[in-house]
Amino acid sequence: MASTIVKSAVKEELSEMNVSNDFYDALDEDVSELLEKATQRADANDRKTVQARDL
Repeated sequence: MASTIVKSAVKEELSEMNVSNDFYDALDEDVSELLEKATQRADANDRKTVQARDL
């Protein structure tokens, strides 16, 4: 499975903290679910463009 998140960007954002590998896996899963739900909402509203309001 391809990663949705960019680990280096996450690490940079959390530069004051250590980040475990399982955190990246859990974050990637949550982001994938969020994107799927946003896509479904846009589709349900007959749009091909996912917008902030779909989150």
